[in-house]
Amino acid sequence: MFGWRRRREREAAERAAETELDRVDGSDLAGPFDSEEAPADELARLDLGSVRVPVPDGAQLQVEVDPAGPVRAVHVVTPIGRLTVNAYAAPRSGGLWREVSKELIEQLRSDGARVIRERGEWGEELVASSPEVALRFVGVDGPRWLLRAVAAGPAQHAAELAELLRDTVRDTVVVRGKEPLPVRTPLPVELPEAIAQHIRQAQEGHTIHEAEQMR
Repeated sequence: MFGWRRRREREAAERAAETELDRVDGSDLAGPFDSEEAPADELARLDLGSVRVPVPDGAQLQVEVDPAGPVRAVHVVTPIGRLTVNAYAAPRSGGLWREVSKELIEQLRSDGARVIRERGEWGEELVASSPEVALRFVGVDGPRWLLRAVAAGPAQHAAELAELLRDTVRDTVVVRGKEPLPVRTPLPVELPEAIAQHIRQAQEGHTIHEAEQMR
């Protein structure tokens, strides 16, 4: 694992020598962390099973649930925009973000968005803009996992939201697990019990309300 981190730091240093757009220093290379080498710090992180994500002060959570039951994603909603962090199974050889980013570019452009590539501290970042929203995608290849983080918000807050996204990625911990999974399989999102219970109560209340309306 530590060999993976040293290799990533070396590659980041090489990128910095090639372009002035790279931002490589000790703090920028802090994370994301694999769970087997996560720091024993006191930073509060939201444990979502496959990822442990820091939540900014004043943020709220928005849970996206599949009709079949599983949680698709947990969005961190801030006053300047929304952050979403997910992890996926990836090959040991890495390089999945390169493939995924190309597909994202095609998809976004087919939807009418303007897409540009920017060099960031983990490699290529994608920036997409449309009249409604500005998007930024950050991908990090780890040991058998890919972390994908997305920021979405108004264009006037794009720069500030991009920094918030990077701060979140730096302190995120990925829990890959040992089980073999097909490449690109989303790693399961699990809600803390308190949040899961709150959602269940809200759903039960909604069901009761609908039943009363049908009387």
